[in-house]
Amino acid sequence: MKISVLIPAYNEARTIARCLEAVYGRNAGRDLEVIIVDDGSSDGTYEAAVAAAKPGTKVLKHAKNSGKGTAIRTALAQATGDVVLIQDADLEYDPADYGALIQPIEEGRAEVVYGSRHLSAGNERSYARYYWGGRLVSVWTNLLYGSSLTDEPTCYKLFKIGLIRSFDLKCTGFEFCPEVTAKTLLRGIPILEVPISYHPRRIEEGKKIRWHDGIEALWTLLKLRCSRA
Repeated sequence: MKISVLIPAYNEARTIARCLEAVYGRNAGRDLEVIIVDDGSSDGTYEAAVAAAKPGTKVLKHAKNSGKGTAIRTALAQATGDVVLIQDADLEYDPADYGALIQPIEEGRAEVVYGSRHLSAGNERSYARYYWGGRLVSVWTNLLYGSSLTDEPTCYKLFKIGLIRSFDLKCTGFEFCPEVTAKTLLRGIPILEVPISYHPRRIEEGKKIRWHDGIEALWTLLKLRCSRA
């Protein structure tokens, strides 16, 4: 099964080469299509990605910063795999987990798989405001949609490509996560979670999500739920 790995990147010149090394090296023998979208970076991310990319990797560039959701939609339009997987360029998530993520789809047990940071007891926690904010978003999702997710805001989201393309995504920023979650659950499609590892980075290391992105996630989930009420 071919996995299209979509990597949105904004000012990640320090980590993009190591990210690609991990994606390639920890998935030797797996059929991967890697698509990187430099989202208007000003630090040489595009050049670093081109230098580190293996033959066949697609490296695209936005002229200006347009948001994570826009970068993902740009990459999705180029994908040719059976499934798509979102991979951040910051090394918080370990590509060694691809096998666990793809297995339920290969076995026909799921159409959508999320990697949950909270199902692995040994994982570090990010800042308290990020940890509890993410928990709040997950609880809010479950209340609105009748789901039982432990980690809605996780980066690692794996979809059959036909399904995610059918959603008519409108997201431009970090609201990509709640939008795809809401549209999946509104279709009555269950989301299967599997444990993953997690290595949180600090703000001074480039962590970009902020408190207002959590508010946007809560609003997006409510708005989409009410639109189908």
